[in-house]
Amino acid sequence: MTVALRRPLAGSERLPRSLHPLAWWLWALGLATAASRTTNPLLLAAILGVAGVVVASRRSDAPWARAFRYYLMIAAVIIGIRVVFQAVFGGVPGSSGHVLVTLPRIPLPSWAAGIHLGGPVTLEEVLSALYGGLRLGTLLCCVGAANALANPKRALRLLPGALYELGVAVIVALSVAPQLAESVQRVRRARRLRGAPASRRRGVVRTIAVPVLEDALDRSLHLAAAMDSRGYGRTGAVSRRSRRVTGVLLLGGMGALCLGTYGLFDSAASPALGLPVLMGGLAVCVAGLAAGSRRVRRTRYRPDPWRAPEWGVVACGVFPAVVMSVTTGGLNPSTDPAAWPGLPLVPLLAVMVAAAAAFVAPPVVARSPVARPPAAPPQVAHPPAGGAEVGT
Repeated sequence: MTVALRRPLAGSERLPRSLHPLAWWLWALGLATAASRTTNPLLLAAILGVAGVVVASRRSDAPWARAFRYYLMIAAVIIGIRVVFQAVFGGVPGSSGHVLVTLPRIPLPSWAAGIHLGGPVTLEEVLSALYGGLRLGTLLCCVGAANALANPKRALRLLPGALYELGVAVIVALSVAPQLAESVQRVRRARRLRGAPASRRRGVVRTIAVPVLEDALDRSLHLAAAMDSRGYGRTGAVSRRSRRVTGVLLLGGMGALCLGTYGLFDSAASPALGLPVLMGGLAVCVAGLAAGSRRVRRTRYRPDPWRAPEWGVVACGVFPAVVMSVTTGGLNPSTDPAAWPGLPLVPLLAVMVAAAAAFVAPPVVARSPVARPPAAPPQVAHPPAGGAEVGT
C-alpha cells in the first residue's frame, strides 16, 4: 500500500531555532529610528502594527515574551498624560485656533511667569500633543518588541567586556522589564488559583501591584547576589590609567549621544548638532568599549550563530530607518492650521518592508512540555474471605 506524504507548509522546511538577540534589537532600533523621524499618526500606527505582527508571529512561549501588551498600555497612558498636560498647562490667552473648551484660568504668582494653568484649549494644541505622545509611545513599543522577541538571558551574554565592572547594575537594569512581565503573570495565576475575582479595581494596588514589585525586587537582588558571588564588579589588577581612559571615553560618548539625539528631535537646533554629533558620540563609545574590553577575557559556551536570517532581519529594520531619514515629504503633518495628515507612499512601503522580518526569521523553538509522572493504577478492593462484600 502506497502512503502519500503531505508537502510541508512554506517556511516549515527550516529548522526552528532562536534568532540572535542582537538581530532583534537592531531591527527594533531601526523601527524606532524611523518612528523618531515622523509625527504622522498614520505612519506611526503602521509602525505599531508592524511591530505587533512580528511579535505575534515570532515570539516564544516564555513568560517574558508576553510583555508587548504591557508596553502598549504604557504607551496609551503616555499619550493620555501628554494630551492632559497640554490642555491644563498649554492654554495661552488670545491664542488663535479652533477653541474646543475653555478651562477655568488659575492665576499664578510672578515667579511662575510663562506657565499657564487653565485657559482655552485649541484643536491645534491637542493635535500637537497627540502626535508627540504617539511618537513617544511608538518608540517605547519598539523597545518593548525587542524585549519580547530577544531572549534577555541570551542577550546579557553579548554585553561588551568594558561593562564587566558594571555587570551587576547593567544586567539587573536590562532584566527589570522581563522580570516585571513574568511577575505579573505569576501573581495573576496565583490569584486565579486562590479563587480571587478576575477584575476588581478596589485593592488592585494591594493585591497585584505590591506583590509584583516585591517579587521583581527579590529576583533582582538574588540575581545581583549570584553575580557578585561569581566575581562580577571586581576591578582586579586593572591599572588606574586604563579605568580613567575607559571612563572618559564612555562618558564623553554618552554625552555626545544625548546632544545628537536632542539635535535630531529639535527642529530649531543647528543641523551640525544632530547626526554628526550623534555619529561622533557613537564612535567614541565604540572606542571606549573596545579599550575596556581588552582587559577582560571571556569565553562563551555555545555562542549564538550569525547567519543569513540575522542579516535579513537587520536589513528589514534598517531599511525604513534609511528611507525615513532621506525622505521629507509628508512625515510631519501640519497642526497649525490643523489639516488631515496625508499618507506618503514611499515611507509606508518602507515600513511594510520591516514586516518581512516575520518571514525571514526562522521558526521559534517550542519549549517541551513538562513531563508528568504516570498516574498510579487504581486500587481494587478485594472482598474478604467468606464471599461477603464490603459496601462503600
